[in-house]
Amino acid sequence: MATLVRGFRDQFDWALFVAVSAIAVIGVVNLYSATSAAGSGLQGLYIQQIYWLTLGAGVAVLVAAIDYRVYERTGWFAYGIGVVLLILVFLLGNTIRGSTRWINIGSFTLQPSELMKIFLIIALAKYLHNDPKTDGRTLKDLVVPGLILVVPMILILLQPDLGTAMICAFIFGTIMMLTKLKLRSLFTLAAAFVLSAPLTWTYLLRDYQRGRLTAFLNPEADLLDTGWHAHQSLVAIGSGGVFGKGYMQGTQNQYRFLPDQFSDFPFSVWSEEQGLLGALLILGLYFFIILWGLKIASQAKDRFGAVVAVGVSALIFWHTIINIGMVCGLLPVVGVTLPLFSYGGSSVLTIMIGVGLLMNVSIRRFSF
Repeated sequence: MATLVRGFRDQFDWALFVAVSAIAVIGVVNLYSATSAAGSGLQGLYIQQIYWLTLGAGVAVLVAAIDYRVYERTGWFAYGIGVVLLILVFLLGNTIRGSTRWINIGSFTLQPSELMKIFLIIALAKYLHNDPKTDGRTLKDLVVPGLILVVPMILILLQPDLGTAMICAFIFGTIMMLTKLKLRSLFTLAAAFVLSAPLTWTYLLRDYQRGRLTAFLNPEADLLDTGWHAHQSLVAIGSGGVFGKGYMQGTQNQYRFLPDQFSDFPFSVWSEEQGLLGALLILGLYFFIILWGLKIASQAKDRFGAVVAVGVSALIFWHTIINIGMVCGLLPVVGVTLPLFSYGGSSVLTIMIGVGLLMNVSIRRFSF
């Protein structure tokens, strides 16, 4: 028994554990401040976040404890469950702010599109694990993995949830690029994306989504409506300066100028209160986790483990880049959360499952 405990201790990825724990703890502390404004009605959210993090930690431990080759064998089944849940959203889902994304399960609400990111990573990893091709992939080689992406992506866009659909597409693109996609194929895909932009604008985007994009291109045009979120976020970040205003002293948050400060814009709250130095600390933790995930991928003993690690790293990377770009005015506001920093049960569970998968691949690099 002592040998097993010592072996687990030696193989356990403490660096990943410490970095993820640091973000989660700082996120709860920041959420307390973000929801403390009088009259906001949000004061109890940080308690719910602690519950979700505790549940997520338990799920991550379970995911890490099961040999990841089990996930490889059940990959298509997991993917099928994800697609079924996305279909059930249209039959049983709740509509909030014009979007139907959530299903009530007992006393909590589940967002299947969040979990679909994990199922997509596992399905792509299973396909590539069984694909004997070792040289560069052409467009023909992308047909099957492209279909794996397109089915859930269409269902997510119909909800509509542009941000999550973008994350799925970026995860797919990252995995394909890091598994020897030919440069010519990459340029062809990029050209197809550009050429399809007018059709997307006309037929897929809703009016409020077009408003967010036009607000990004011309933020001064309508500051009291479509440009309000980004403008108030920039004011909060800029007013923090180098050292910040101090914990729970951010005026944009405390006087409730900053919208969705607990979900989409918690980084703005943190930057206003902790300044540039605090912002760099959070960014440093995220990019450490991302680079550590790629290191885990490079040390994986098989292709499935490597692709899973790349996919989870891509998930965290794109969530971080899009959310930070969104709150800094560098990207349109598309409702993408900051991993373990933003409030949200489904988001927390998804990221913690991803962390469990990373830990799983990391531990078992010694096992076979």
